Amino acid sequence: MSYYEPLVYIVPPEEDGFVLKTILQKRLMVSRKLLSRLKLTEQGITVNGVRQYISIKVNAGDRVEVRMEEEQSEDILPQDLPLHIIHEDEHLLIVAKDAGIIVHPTHGHYVNTIANAVVYHWQQAGITCRFRPVHRLDQETSGVLAIAKNPYVHQQISEQMIQHKVKKEYLAFVWGVLNEPSGTINGPIDRDPEQPHVRIVTPGGYSAVTHYEVVEQFAYAALVRIWLETGRTHQIRVHMKYLGHPLIGDKVYTLPAFEGSKAAAEAAERLDRQALHAFRLGFVHPGTREWAEYNAPLPVDLAALQAWLQGN
Repeated sequence: MSYYEPLVYIVPPEEDGFVLKTILQKRLMVSRKLLSRLKLTEQGITVNGVRQYISIKVNAGDRVEVRMEEEQSEDILPQDLPLHIIHEDEHLLIVAKDAGIIVHPTHGHYVNTIANAVVYHWQQAGITCRFRPVHRLDQETSGVLAIAKNPYVHQQISEQMIQHKVKKEYLAFVWGVLNEPSGTINGPIDRDPEQPHVRIVTPGGYSAVTHYEVVEQFAYAALVRIWLETGRTHQIRVHMKYLGHPLIGDKVYTLPAFEGSKAAAEAAERLDRQALHAFRLGFVHPGTREWAEYNAPLPVDLAALQAWLQGN
């Protein structure tokens, strides 16, 4: 049986006599679910190289190690596809996703995804990992995507997301002139009862909070920086439409005032997707325990859109 590199914790003097379970949950931040899984593994949890029950008490200087079995995504076909790697280490793979590509294979769409490209990349590098994206990006949204290399890393970043400690920043090109240079949209989101695949702002929906700041105001559009407190499906697109400034190129969340305009027609000739880019992702790195940020520059199509808007 093969394992990933272990998580290691040396018990400090002030924790002499602590229960091992406490060390695992409070210091290594292992979730209950993962802890249950580790207990079934032969060398999942050891103290000074010896497998132990989590109910034992540890001594100062003890070496606590957590090992997870190596995994691989056997149901994902490896494909030699373009993969823009921003960062990779033994814990994480950070890539810049192109617009138009989906993250994970779905029913009827088994190839040409980020997952296929990542599995191929790992196969060529001799890395055995299961594909575990820690968040989602819409098919037509470009930008930073983080992929965990083991269940522990996935759990750690997911927990940060639940606690709203992950920084997710976007750049979006929206229609209209914004009256305020910055603001907050606090509008509950839920499914549209008449179109279940579409989301709307509705009083009975789930809490959703979006912050925005105008980066550059053009004659009839704007470039805005957006950051989220919550992560509802289509949140940015729904909220910007609700504000009266839908995303350029968004065919679902738009408004009649912008649909038939000359500017919209000219923009459509330059952009065949919604003008949304996830340009920054930040969190506490599960391996180093330090804050880390990853950036993806504005892609070619949106940079071209910006230049066109600046000239009009």
